[in-house]
Amino acid sequence: MPVDHAKPADNSQALTDLPPGQQEPVFHEPWEAQAFAITVALHRRGLFSWIEWADTLGEQIKLAQANGDPDLGATYYRHWLAAIESLVVKKGIADQGMLTRYQHAWEHAAHRTPHGEPIVLSPDDLAHGDHS
Repeated sequence: MPVDHAKPADNSQALTDLPPGQQEPVFHEPWEAQAFAITVALHRRGLFSWIEWADTLGEQIKLAQANGDPDLGATYYRHWLAAIESLVVKKGIADQGMLTRYQHAWEHAAHRTPHGEPIVLSPDDLAHGDHS
């Protein structure tokens, strides 16, 4: 059965779980809001503490800066996504191979999806991800 990952996330509850003093997030693209919602969901399930999250995100930002990211804000959620991936691998939820497989599957699904339509992963996309 295809999974529709393009539906907007309801972040209203997620916002109540922000650490004290955290400003309301601003999202420029739908995937940024989804990355935020995934982070909150993983925290709620006990995968990491907010302190561990902040440390991991800080490490990803420093790594990006060391690799030439000018840190102008436009790449913030790319660092956020890298932090999620780092924690998922560190905690043994997925390995890098699985993350790469899903990345290729999403790319395949995005290329076959008409502009403006929701991207829906299918078993064919995942099979394509195995061969990329």
